[in-house]
Amino acid sequence: MPRPLAITDDQELLDDLLRIAAAAGVELDVAHAAAQARPHWTRAPLVVVGGDLADDLAATGPPPRQNVVVVTRTAVDPDMWRRCVAVGAHTVLELPEAERLLVEEFGDAAEPVTRAGTVLCVAGGKGGAGATVLAASLALTASRRGLRTLLVDADPLGGGVDVLLGQEEAQGARWPDVVGREGRVSFAALQEALPTFGELTVLSAHRGEPVRIPREAMRVVLDAAQRGCDLVVVDVPRHLGEGEAEALARAAATIVVVPADLRGALAAAQTVTLLRPGTGDLRLVVRAGTLDPEVVAASLSVPCAGVLPEVRGLVETLDRGDPPPLRRSPLGRFCAELLDSLLTGSSPPDLADLADLPGRAGRAERSGRVRRSGRTDRSNRSDRTDRTGRPFSGAGGS
Repeated sequence: MPRPLAITDDQELLDDLLRIAAAAGVELDVAHAAAQARPHWTRAPLVVVGGDLADDLAATGPPPRQNVVVVTRTAVDPDMWRRCVAVGAHTVLELPEAERLLVEEFGDAAEPVTRAGTVLCVAGGKGGAGATVLAASLALTASRRGLRTLLVDADPLGGGVDVLLGQEEAQGARWPDVVGREGRVSFAALQEALPTFGELTVLSAHRGEPVRIPREAMRVVLDAAQRGCDLVVVDVPRHLGEGEAEALARAAATIVVVPADLRGALAAAQTVTLLRPGTGDLRLVVRAGTLDPEVVAASLSVPCAGVLPEVRGLVETLDRGDPPPLRRSPLGRFCAELLDSLLTGSSPPDLADLADLPGRAGRAERSGRVRRSGRTDRSNRSDRTDRTGRPFSGAGGS
């Protein structure tokens, strides 16, 4: 694969460029004179021209091309922009201030964006609402459709989403191994470091001393995932830190799971107040209870994306080490429909129409109580996994 090209005879500048390229995981071809650059000019994914050789390069009349930058260690040089135009560069980067931007330039050249990962956040309106189960179920559903998916557990007090998946023994990094990371990382490197099952990669909390997620660590993870994934699902806690705020700011949609009872609605009102300023498209998923879902949605002034089916025996299923039951189940159909709605950008359905959609809970009765539906298909063992870290069976199915 062709490498980025550096054109400079300034040894100090070249040392800086080699160091910055190494931080991006990139090796460079180097031309110490303008004439030496010609064999590499058209095939290099990125050309970095030192300010010392910019005039010499312009004199050779190089053919126009994209992805050329001029780099200098001389601050406030008004003549540098003339040289930038002369060599057909799109910007001038002054070091050391622009080091991070140059890391990004090198990284983009070495790892072109192959996906456009959509970020979805899931939060519980109150404790125990089922947000983690929904987040994991959405991620599993997407991965079984063949979408490359990253499931991020951003709740340091949640016990670890890997336990919910029955994969707490799987080899790979957890958040404590990632929190100190700064700069750029490729998704390939991230995927190699984390537990991966088919198209699903998991970044989980651990069960030791809780670790807060810094904004920079979350930024590094999401940058890599958005370049290399189709979907990123983030399970966020109700008490937000800087890392969780970074995820919310990137979310195409944030789902709040709310039990349809009085305490659930009151707690969710506080949660929505915290989430609304930091995220864009906010939607509810309501768990059946004593209140009409339409009443809950109206009281919170948040559109309802659906009514979560009741899964009988769910706690026992998870305690056995099995993931949430999805195949041929109301929960699986619900997650498939919700993903279709979120990924296509369609508006949430009217509450009056929810009963007509497969996988949704029944229509609210006149008393305001919502019927429960969604018996678990216990005969289907294709979702079963063990706690040895083996991949989920049938990960490529749907």
